[in-house]
Amino acid sequence: MKTINDFNFKDKKALVRVDFNVPQDDQLQVTDNTRIVAVKPTVEKILNDGGSVILITHLGRPKGEVKDEFSLKHIIGEISNVLGQEVKFVDESIGEKAEKAASELKPGEILLLENVRFHNEEEKGDESFAEQLSKLGDAYVNDAFGTAHRAHASTAVIAKFFPSTKFFGLLMANELKAIDKVLKSGERPVTAILGGSKVSTKITIIENILPAVDNLIIGGGMAFTFIKALGGKIGNSLVEEDKLPLALEILGKAKEHNVKVYLPSDAIIAESFSNDAERKEADIYSIPEGWMGLDAGHKSRDQFNDVLLNSRTILWNGPIGVFEMSNFAGGTVALGDSISEATKLGAFSLVGGGDSVAFVKQFGYGEKVSYVSTGGGAMLESLEGLELPGVAAINN
Repeated sequence: MKTINDFNFKDKKALVRVDFNVPQDDQLQVTDNTRIVAVKPTVEKILNDGGSVILITHLGRPKGEVKDEFSLKHIIGEISNVLGQEVKFVDESIGEKAEKAASELKPGEILLLENVRFHNEEEKGDESFAEQLSKLGDAYVNDAFGTAHRAHASTAVIAKFFPSTKFFGLLMANELKAIDKVLKSGERPVTAILGGSKVSTKITIIENILPAVDNLIIGGGMAFTFIKALGGKIGNSLVEEDKLPLALEILGKAKEHNVKVYLPSDAIIAESFSNDAERKEADIYSIPEGWMGLDAGHKSRDQFNDVLLNSRTILWNGPIGVFEMSNFAGGTVALGDSISEATKLGAFSLVGGGDSVAFVKQFGYGEKVSYVSTGGGAMLESLEGLELPGVAAINN
């Protein structure tokens, strides 16, 4: 893996593709700076070498139009704050103004280009747009794992203009190492926890990880499709009727790979999808009509805990209950506690996927697991075994 540690950036201008697509409030102030903090080590390495940094990113979905709400001028204060120095800004990403700002950049300085998605050519992966961007720097660094699954001009195409000076940033390298640890080099037993609402969104992940894992914990709404396929009565719980045969097929494949599958044995059930609904605990195979399962029950939590405490490598993707409602967050909290405890005992734990990451941040588990991925779609496609365009562009 060719990373920035393999190069000295002294007197070089590094074009660094980052993912600063950060959440903002009504006043356009940044509400979560995790993605900015994550690239700080990459920026510092380049500056410490005596180089300068030109940051490329998108923000939101302006669809090729210049829109003030998507301008990076609104987040430059937060970027400067996190990186610990003034970041210069140019309100163009290509053209004379951008070229002038880049040429005047001195070693130790940082320049932020305007939102690349103000140009339609970015998402189209336009080669001449990528070439214009490439003229601004001497080296290209991709540290935007969150967009590595996109074959856009600044995430993949631009790399061809830097045949010998293209590198992974430290964040990208860490993301790829974490995934490799789960799928290839992790200490066994390896346990994957897949939650969330639908089996259909996780099929390819399940198929790809079966040869790599020893245990598969299936929770959340998707568990009910498996329970019904096995003959259980699930009341009004979420189910994908057309995926019942597939659920049985997955269980069969798991058996072929000697993977132990753990489904919830009980559930916290409610009369309606509401935090205030009447609720009780029930055997997951015998949920009465008119009731729906919204969280894993206590027996399930204990069973999952036993599996996790005996694991050495853990992948967690998807909650096992409707954690957004406090009365149905207990199962996912218990799971978070189990993973934290296993991590404390020396296991490597990787958390990825939008809802799991949101949970980890909201409930303060970020420091209690080994690695929290910054890329939702990119992480999922990696787990599906796909080579991401942004990764292939540096490797090839």
